[in-house]
Amino acid sequence: MSRHRAKTFHLLPIAVLTLLVGILAGACANPGSGPDGGPYDETPPRIVSISPPLGQLNTTQKRIVFTFDEGIKIESASEKVVISPPQLQTPDFLVSGKRITVSLVDSLKPNTTYTIDFSDAIVDANESNPLGRFAYYFSTGESLDTMEVGGYVLAAQNLEPVKGILVGLHSDTTDSAFTTKALERVARTDSRGHFSIKGVAPGTYRVYALNDMDGDFKWSRGEALAVLREAVKTASYPDVRYDTIWHDSIRYDTIIPVPFTHYLPDDVVLYSFTEKSSTRYFVKTQRDVPEWFRMYFTAPSTTVPKVTGLNFDAEKELVELRSPGNDTITYWLRDLTIPSVDTLRFAYTYDAFDDSLGHNVTLTDTFSLTPKMTMKRRNKQKEEEMEKWQKELEKRHKRGDFSQETPPPTFISVKARGGARLPLMQNPLIAFEEPVMQIDTSAIRLSLKVDTLYLPAPMELVHADGPVMSLTVRGEWRYGQQYRLDVDSAAFVGVSGNVNKASKLEFSFGDEEDFGSVFLNLPGCDTTAVVELLVSDNKVERKGRCQSNGRVDFFYVKPGTYYIRAFIDANGNGQWDPGEFASKTPPEKVYYFPQKLEVRANWDIDQTWRVDAVPITRQKPDEITKQKADKEKTTAHEKNVQRLKEKGLQE
Repeated sequence: MSRHRAKTFHLLPIAVLTLLVGILAGACANPGSGPDGGPYDETPPRIVSISPPLGQLNTTQKRIVFTFDEGIKIESASEKVVISPPQLQTPDFLVSGKRITVSLVDSLKPNTTYTIDFSDAIVDANESNPLGRFAYYFSTGESLDTMEVGGYVLAAQNLEPVKGILVGLHSDTTDSAFTTKALERVARTDSRGHFSIKGVAPGTYRVYALNDMDGDFKWSRGEALAVLREAVKTASYPDVRYDTIWHDSIRYDTIIPVPFTHYLPDDVVLYSFTEKSSTRYFVKTQRDVPEWFRMYFTAPSTTVPKVTGLNFDAEKELVELRSPGNDTITYWLRDLTIPSVDTLRFAYTYDAFDDSLGHNVTLTDTFSLTPKMTMKRRNKQKEEEMEKWQKELEKRHKRGDFSQETPPPTFISVKARGGARLPLMQNPLIAFEEPVMQIDTSAIRLSLKVDTLYLPAPMELVHADGPVMSLTVRGEWRYGQQYRLDVDSAAFVGVSGNVNKASKLEFSFGDEEDFGSVFLNLPGCDTTAVVELLVSDNKVERKGRCQSNGRVDFFYVKPGTYYIRAFIDANGNGQWDPGEFASKTPPEKVYYFPQKLEVRANWDIDQTWRVDAVPITRQKPDEITKQKADKEKTTAHEKNVQRLKEKGLQE
């Protein structure tokens, strides 16, 4: 099929025919150029008719037919095409040749303006030339509503544009409307998080965003939401935009002013979040290996669950490690020789939410847990390892080697985090793969390297009381110093009764000149603001609370590229928190410094940052924005320009 649309032919003047013959002759004489199908069609599809007509009043027709002058298609209909008022029953769309037929299934409301916003989804079938942003509208009453409300939806936690979320209006400005009534007018956000709600009657509205998982156009708990607390009032004024008129495929003729109506508000910003789950439910169990099992809950509780063993003594055999809030609890077995280790049966008493009563109650459930790796399989593996060791022992004996007569002992795994040229702010860490029940601090020694000797150095081991999974090593660190941490065997005794083997950890701190510093001045900042130094959007390198003088200082920063984010810690817990609809609590406000920072060794960055100097929709740097705007498609006009370049007809 030809790439260009068939045109109506007319008799051409002799001069034009002569020119065409010359071009064709030149093309034939050039062995590097042959027929290429001609220029691409740049003409967008044109609407020939609409039934009922655009802007029709007093209509009850639910079947709308659009006829075009060429074959067309609809791209990404589910993302781009939005009907208002929202339809509870999905309309039928039929695209056939030059025709689009839309059949509404819901009953039509009286005295209501209906809009079908196609955005830029309609394109021609050959070159995908877009019709342009097109919205069809009709009214079941005597008048049309033409106001619009526009803006952006951003993720509250990280200012990412939210694509495809539903945005809607309520003329009922009470909070209860969002949970009890379907949104009156709706739109969906594009890849930039932008939305435009059309066909709005003049008036005052509340604006909401909703990840409508159940399709009822009302908010239900668990769905992401955004709420604009202030009501908005529609308005409009005459405005002018400028369009380009092309002379031919490569030259524009003129730029002309085009009058249009500018609708307000067009700068609404909504912050989308999902509420923290405050209702506590038991989620699941996990038992991968015989050594431990884990219990998961949806929300924290101050009540510590109780395990009552039915085929073992839970009080004697279990060691528990609880997360803050008791929402994830891991239970370790002290003794793997008890007969019940392969199947633990126990009663579990815990705090959970009762839907009928509307508050937390104490529940008791019975569990029977079998590990994925059973003790039978574990013992078989040990037997195979012992058989392998015995064969190796026999081989050594034949060689006269009697140096290793007993099987190697089993040690607990110890991992140390250290390294070379650490910043002074970073302390070495010792981590374990099972809870450590006993620590012999006299068997752990820190030494400072002086010339070629290691001399004793002061230190302390920081850990919680009771069983621990990690230790932090603190010392009097200095620039350029090198240290060694010696850990004797049996310094740590794990819950299994096994001990560690002797090990050494060497680490050093870089010279002062190896690091940079970032000094931030935030005018108007108070101690509720927490500032984060980011390596990427998901990785926080350092964070600090703003001082009363508006300063946040980061010393000893490794050279590299960083980004800055701040949030207003309204509840003072040191972490970002989402909002809560019922209590009218908004998500904690987030800001980004709009540029990346290049930290260099032995260099200070002193940066003043006014968090509201750049509009919030343009603050987040592109380098760490994951939701990118859709790439602009190569237009037929651009293809023609490239074609002429390749044929050497354009300089």
